[in-house]
Amino acid sequence: MNHVSSKESQHKQDQQSINHYKRSSVLIVDDELGIRRFLQQGLTQYFGLVEVAKDIQSAEALRQRCHFDLIISDIRLPDRSGVDWVSDIHQQGGTTSVIFITAHANLEMAIAALQAGASDFIMKPFRMQQMLASIQRTLEQQQMQRENVVLKRQIKQFYDDSGMIGSGDAMKNVCEVLHHIAPMPTTVLIEGESGTGKELAARALHRWSQRTGSFVPINCGAISAELMESELFGHVKGSFTGAQKSREGLFTYADGGTLFLDEIGEMPLPMQVHLLRVLEERTIRPVGSNREIPINVRIVAASNRNLKQAVEEGLFREDLYYRLNVVSVRLPALRERIDDIPALVSHFATTIATDLGVDLPEIKGEDLFQLRQYDWPGNIRELKNVIERCLLLNKAPLQCIGTQTFGDNKQSIAEEIQDERLESIVKQHILKILNDENGNKSAAARRLNVSRKTLERKVKLWNANS
Repeated sequence: MNHVSSKESQHKQDQQSINHYKRSSVLIVDDELGIRRFLQQGLTQYFGLVEVAKDIQSAEALRQRCHFDLIISDIRLPDRSGVDWVSDIHQQGGTTSVIFITAHANLEMAIAALQAGASDFIMKPFRMQQMLASIQRTLEQQQMQRENVVLKRQIKQFYDDSGMIGSGDAMKNVCEVLHHIAPMPTTVLIEGESGTGKELAARALHRWSQRTGSFVPINCGAISAELMESELFGHVKGSFTGAQKSREGLFTYADGGTLFLDEIGEMPLPMQVHLLRVLEERTIRPVGSNREIPINVRIVAASNRNLKQAVEEGLFREDLYYRLNVVSVRLPALRERIDDIPALVSHFATTIATDLGVDLPEIKGEDLFQLRQYDWPGNIRELKNVIERCLLLNKAPLQCIGTQTFGDNKQSIAEEIQDERLESIVKQHILKILNDENGNKSAAARRLNVSRKTLERKVKLWNANS
């Protein structure tokens, strides 16, 4: 009796353990009808989708129709070896986890299965409990691998994690400050010229803070004074003309997270009073309501205006300024960090080329030299626009800036080409993707969104010049 109870208890634990895989899908490939039925009936209660196939041809037809998180496959199939099939799937960039089952196994076959990318290897006959335990281990391993990818992305260079590109001292200092204050609930004021990446800095601050709520941005200069209070705090039905139903405000959506108030200097003075009260009392009151709602929101404000000067001119409340300016972070203008231009150009060239579906542009060292001489009044946003125009018009960067004049620089173009050649940056990026994909050129080409032929041509050229 105790033995039966123990088995039932274990079965319940197994069911609870994989209960969260209801959204997952599994493909069963076996030429034995009995095995297919046994697994399909046993796994349907756990998975959202369970499909079966008697051979690889049928399995491939199913794979063309939908994605599978897990494949359970016999090794010996009528039309082809399951090991060879799975090996091809993974070489083509597939990430589906695989459990092999077989009635005829030896050490050589087991090694081949693992080399093909199998997560587990089960001998026939097997019990459903044994299969469930293998599935649980396999999907947990799959989840851990995905989490590891995310973690690796988070611990890469600052620009990989936050979108803030640059390895110069100016950006290193900014990132160090953001990292230091991120875990704290402190209100932060980000200042800098238009186009310097203030929202990127705010998003990085939120990401590094590990706050569980959402990052909610709002441009204070884009909302009318009449609607701003309702937009931020919400309103109740009938509180004003047109309020046909109650609605929550952005403070509520950002609860537990970060509310980013961009262009805070454009906020009307009456609204500044309401915001000051929220910062002091940590509660909001929807328009037309008598109820105070407690909030847990971190405020990050940004402005391209000099707020201190705005205070002196009577355009911004002094008490709100000091409440916002607990910690101030100033983003440097692009002309103050020209050493970051090559990395920025490489990043924009790669991402925009991917979005447009075109080959990576070949920007020469002389182009970089000229780009470094420009004053960049529009900062990073202007640089991005220039690179996008280069790709769209197939022109050199200098032709896409306009009639701006460049300052004098005593450093020779030859030295600049040698030090800052963009081709080496692009090469480094592509080789890194290839390394991440274990040399799989098809998978790397898909990630770069270029043809395999283009990728092979690049690699062949580099090999010839090395």
